[in-house]
Amino acid sequence: MAEKPLKKGSVLSALNGDESITVEKKRQYRTVTINNHIRGLIKTALATSALGSKDKSTKRAAAKRLIGDVDADLSSVLIERQNAESDSVTKSYLSAALAVYTLGESGARESEKLAAVDTLQDSGLPEAYDALLSASRLESATESGLVSPLGIALTEAINDFQQKQRVVNAAQTLYFGLSLGSVLVLAGIGLAITFGVMGVINMAHGELIMLGAYTTYVIQQLMPEFTGVALIVSIPCAFLVAGAVGIVIERTVIRHLYGRPLETLLATFGISLILQQAVRSIFSPLNRSVSTPDFMSGMIEISPMLQLTASRMYIIVFCLAVFFALLYVLKRTPLGLQVRAVSQNRAMARAMGVRSEWVDMATFGLGSGIAGVAGVALSQLTNVGPNMGQAYIIDSFMVVVFGGVGNLWGTLAAGLSLGVLNKVLEPWAGAVLAKILVLVFIILFIQKRPKGLFPQRGRMAEEAKR
Repeated sequence: MAEKPLKKGSVLSALNGDESITVEKKRQYRTVTINNHIRGLIKTALATSALGSKDKSTKRAAAKRLIGDVDADLSSVLIERQNAESDSVTKSYLSAALAVYTLGESGARESEKLAAVDTLQDSGLPEAYDALLSASRLESATESGLVSPLGIALTEAINDFQQKQRVVNAAQTLYFGLSLGSVLVLAGIGLAITFGVMGVINMAHGELIMLGAYTTYVIQQLMPEFTGVALIVSIPCAFLVAGAVGIVIERTVIRHLYGRPLETLLATFGISLILQQAVRSIFSPLNRSVSTPDFMSGMIEISPMLQLTASRMYIIVFCLAVFFALLYVLKRTPLGLQVRAVSQNRAMARAMGVRSEWVDMATFGLGSGIAGVAGVALSQLTNVGPNMGQAYIIDSFMVVVFGGVGNLWGTLAAGLSLGVLNKVLEPWAGAVLAKILVLVFIILFIQKRPKGLFPQRGRMAEEAKR
């Protein structure tokens, strides 16, 4: 709404901005002089204005900004705010802000500083740790400072804080490893059933993942204002698109090459190049960005020291949902029964009336569809481009071989363990060397156990073993 122009000789009231006052005699008014006292009042008002918000996130952010920026005038106001505050998180931030002020105040009593150290030690905030370090350096500069009660308390608080930080770092490494492992499981789980059941070395598996990612991009372009709905709709659409392409590949090429693994490798490698070039012709060689929905953005705060990325949590949950859905299909449906029968003994399954050709087609389509679903998840972690599938094809084969060909539980265990191992090695070995070390570990492990973590059971497997 546009403001109404003031009449000549009128001013706005400082107490009520909507009220105009007619100036009859100028000597009744005087110009406000800005001095340090006025500046302090303005600073206090600005600092505490957001603390009265009804939105908890706004209050918490305002209280956290005050840590390390409290003076004598503001401290008395914050004490009143702290006593009246009902939100526990906001109250803890205000306590930390007052504790930092007290610890740095030269006129504060030692008992007050000791209480401030206890408050900061329990807060777990990075600002609290910085305040403890600064106070410890000042205390150590004085004579016998480190052996004083305050110096001892500061040293213990810093050591305790560092120990908690090591635990938090380990938890974050485990979380990042599980999220990376979830990506590896999603990328390899479709390959596990096609490679395990059919014995086909599908080098186009990465491009099927790419098709799922591009399906997500197309649907999001059709629904730009509803990114969350578009992402959910993309899951079944990506499954259908990638599954349909997989069925076409199986019916036109792969069914003529069963029993010839090297020829299937070359044929599917050529198909992967064709799919890459088709995507370049349709969407251009440039990478495409897929927006992350609001419900997947932000952080999940477990504690002030431990904050987890929400998108990674959704990837982990999504991976487990896809895994158990596929496990249900293979264990509780007629298709799953026939797939397991063909994988364990193809000749006997044919003798019992199972149409192995139909099972091969359905299995390849199911594995391809799962690869497309993996592309939906990967579109939230990286840019969508024609070459994105090449980054996951080697990892997919590593997961399948390490876990045990055709074993879903082995794929899950292998993907998660390799993801955690990779993240554990990265801090001191670097990203590239960590991948090399993981690959060396898999080679040595396969030398000892060629069948992987969970070898496939069945008459054919036992005969191959003999």
